[in-house]
Amino acid sequence: MSDSSSLPPVRLHSEAELARDALATPLFSRAARLARWAGPDTRVGAGGELEEEQLPGAAEALGLAGDDAAALASEAWRVAVDTGLVAIVDEEEGTVAAAPDLALLTSGSPHDVLGLWLGALETVLADASVPDLDDLGDAMDEDGTIDFSELDWDLEAEAEFLDGVLGNLYLLTVNEEGPGDHPVPLPALAASMIVPDDMGEPTNDVLEQVSDALMRLDDQFRLLEPTGLVEFRPVDEALMADAEDGEDAVDEPAAPVDDTDVSRYGMVRLTPLGLYGLRARLLEAGISAPAVGDLVDKGADALLDGTSTFPPMAAQAETEQWLARREPLTAARELLAAARGGDKGAPLRRLRCQQALSLVGTEAEPALREVLDDAELGGLARVWLVERGAADVPAPPESMVFWLTIDTVAAQLAAEGNSTELQALVEGLAQQHSGFFATAWRVDHPATPDVLEAMGRLHPDKKVAKAARKAAFKARSQQGG
Repeated sequence: MSDSSSLPPVRLHSEAELARDALATPLFSRAARLARWAGPDTRVGAGGELEEEQLPGAAEALGLAGDDAAALASEAWRVAVDTGLVAIVDEEEGTVAAAPDLALLTSGSPHDVLGLWLGALETVLADASVPDLDDLGDAMDEDGTIDFSELDWDLEAEAEFLDGVLGNLYLLTVNEEGPGDHPVPLPALAASMIVPDDMGEPTNDVLEQVSDALMRLDDQFRLLEPTGLVEFRPVDEALMADAEDGEDAVDEPAAPVDDTDVSRYGMVRLTPLGLYGLRARLLEAGISAPAVGDLVDKGADALLDGTSTFPPMAAQAETEQWLARREPLTAARELLAAARGGDKGAPLRRLRCQQALSLVGTEAEPALREVLDDAELGGLARVWLVERGAADVPAPPESMVFWLTIDTVAAQLAAEGNSTELQALVEGLAQQHSGFFATAWRVDHPATPDVLEAMGRLHPDKKVAKAARKAAFKARSQQGG
């Protein structure tokens, strides 16, 4: 799926909520009902499929009617077998019985239920990568063997394509700058797999590939929706009508069509259950896919390091959950201890520490006063105390002010890179302190040279930028670099 380095943490519903959602999904609930329906007279074929004469009874048990009833019953039965809700007792006789796992749906834990649902999801995902049965018939030899070379189809490639699409949908959903809970247009998902990132205007050939992919995804998401993975609005049937259909209806007035309505080309949204399912698949594939709440039982060092790559809202949510399990004073002391260090990641840890402490009440004040004389923590401690109106907060020495400034800019560089906000901070520092660079290069902070170089790169005034680069050179020389 997507590159794991770019996966933000996902916010999941509780397992109890998700298990209830799983049991209510159309396909999984039908599979469970058929597993309970199966009895001594139920017969299956060599592959575990229901015998054809059994399908009407299965459909009736599910309350299904119409042309699709038998197909839907057959699909539900296959899921029941594949997920272990039904066991084949005698392969030669074709007899079956309810399997022990069926009882887990009522007496097992939410985690047990979700494990069975994940099995059902895998079954349907495998089906979604298989070509249309009509195409299989065309490629079948006289002896019934399928000649896959006759198919313009590659099972592995199809599975990888669908995995990639689902990975992109997952990333769009968990990204704080993405659509979130809102549906994603199907053409955008298709294009994300076909159109190269560096392509300006897509060629006709690329657009045709996107159109073909769109139709494949329409079929695949129709299959996946009953699993509860997604909510899906299919492609408008009118868009898929071929030229022959159009000719047949030439005498009838056409209904007005809004070609600018992107929803007519399909819309898809991951459900909370779908987020859980895709994250489970990512973890199974060995890909790091964090979830908010993963760090609540970890130490403060793990919290500060772990949230260093989180987007702001997720970092705050994770920190709030971590703090909720601890006494404010104890939490503050743990955070301050974990924030110390001269390594490259230390400035960002201290920034995350400062952000975490902003969520702690005045009960934590003794912990902040304990570090007022600490060279690394004294500055942020003073900021915290002043913001809360604490009395008798000593003024910081100039060396501490400059050290905190360098540390703050280093943290912002690590968190955001050359952002607009950082550029504004750099401009403000140079404007407020006319002799800033004359003093800053002497600051005993490991990141001083890099911070000053960044200031020279970011400041729009050439004279100021030159002064920053000169100061950076001095700082690097002083540190023996």
